[in-house]
Amino acid sequence: MALDQHVSELLAFLQQAGAKSFELMDIQEFRGAVGSAVGMQKPPQDVAKVHSVDIPGPAGTLQARIYVPRGQVPLSVVVYFHGGGWVGGGLDVVDEPCRALANKAGAIVVASSYRLAPENKFPSALDDAFAALTWVAQHIAPFGGNVDKLFVAGDSAGGNLAAATALIARDRSGPKLAGQILLYPVVDAKSDYPSMREHAEGYFLHTAALSWFWEHYLSAADDRNNPYASPIAGNLPGLPRTLIVTMEYDPSRDEGEAYGAKLAAAGVDVRAVRMDGLIHGTFWSSGAVPRAEELYDEVANFLRSQPG
Repeated sequence: MALDQHVSELLAFLQQAGAKSFELMDIQEFRGAVGSAVGMQKPPQDVAKVHSVDIPGPAGTLQARIYVPRGQVPLSVVVYFHGGGWVGGGLDVVDEPCRALANKAGAIVVASSYRLAPENKFPSALDDAFAALTWVAQHIAPFGGNVDKLFVAGDSAGGNLAAATALIARDRSGPKLAGQILLYPVVDAKSDYPSMREHAEGYFLHTAALSWFWEHYLSAADDRNNPYASPIAGNLPGLPRTLIVTMEYDPSRDEGEAYGAKLAAAGVDVRAVRMDGLIHGTFWSSGAVPRAEELYDEVANFLRSQPG
C-alpha cells in the first residue's frame, strides 16, 4: 500500500526542518526529540480520574499515572510501558495516547516510568516494569480495576518490556495476565530481517537507530541471547493471549511479525495485524496521523474480546 498521505506530509515536514536520525544524536538531544512528540498529538481527552502514584521499585520510586475512564467498575486494567528505545520517553509524552486508549477501550490504563539507558542498562528497565506490574496487581482493585482482566502493553521498546514482563510473570507464576498488547515491538537483539533493509532509511525510525538503541540498552554481548532482553529467543508456551500490531513502513516490522508466528507455533492465541501505509511511532502521533485511532480500535477490540 502507498504511504499514508498524512505520514508523507509528516516525513516531509521533518526533513524540511532538518531532523536528524536518532543514532546521530547525543542522549540529551534524543530525549528532547522524543519529548517533542507531544506536538504531534491531539489535545488530551478528559477521563473520569487521573491518579498520580509512586510505586516502590528495586532501585527507588517509580512514578506512574492511573487513567480511569467513565464506566461501570470493575474495569479491565492495562499496564503500559512507553517506547523511546529504552533511552528516552516518559509519562508526559504518552499522556494523550493513554487517555485516548482508556476512553476508547473502557479500561483503566496504568502508565509506569522505568529507569532509562544508558545510565541504567539491562535488566534495570525490565526489573522496574515487573515491579510496576506486581504493584498494580496488588493495588488496583480500590481504583476500580479487575485484577482478573490484567494486561501488559507497550509500544516499540515498551513492547519489548511488555513481552519480557509477560515471560517473567509466567516463569514466576504471577501476576496472572489475561493478555499482552505489543505495538510495533522490538523483540530481537540479533535481528536481521528484510524489513530492516527494505525500510532502512526515510521512514522516521532508521535501522541504524535500532542498533544504537540496543547498544545503549544491553549490558554485555551475551544479553542478546537472553530471552528477557530478546523475547523471541524465549520458550514461549504458556504465554497469554497476544495482540501484535506492526506498521508496513517500519524496519522493526518483520521481527514483530516473526514473534507473532513463533508465539502461534507455541500454541499461544495470537492476533497479528499489519497496518498498511503507516510507520513506527504512529501510536504517539494522533494529531499528525489521524489513523492512530485505528491502533486504539485494535486494542479496544482485543480487550473487549477477552473471554469472561
